[in-house]
Amino acid sequence: MTQPSGEYKPSRRDVLRPAEYVGGAAISAIFTGVVVLIVTRDLTLALIVAGGVFIVVLVVLALLAMTVKPDAAESAELDGPGPDGPDEPGAPGRGGH
Repeated sequence: MTQPSGEYKPSRRDVLRPAEYVGGAAISAIFTGVVVLIVTRDLTLALIVAGGVFIVVLVVLALLAMTVKPDAAESAELDGPGPDGPDEPGAPGRGGH
């Protein structure tokens, strides 16, 4: 969708996408931490494992998100407007298309 003012306004889903990644990592870290706490009854070990799982899951989700090819709207946002206005899809020499 193009905005009449020329500015790109991300959708609510685009704005909340990073929160989904952090939330998913937090849920997996809490689950793992609780399991370790129940098995070992050592709070320090459970916190260390939960922190490690949080970081690993967050990095893996970020790497997986980077593998997704951007769609036309994201490509237009990354390329930015040219000197004559918004980019045309077939404009030569722009953005490596």
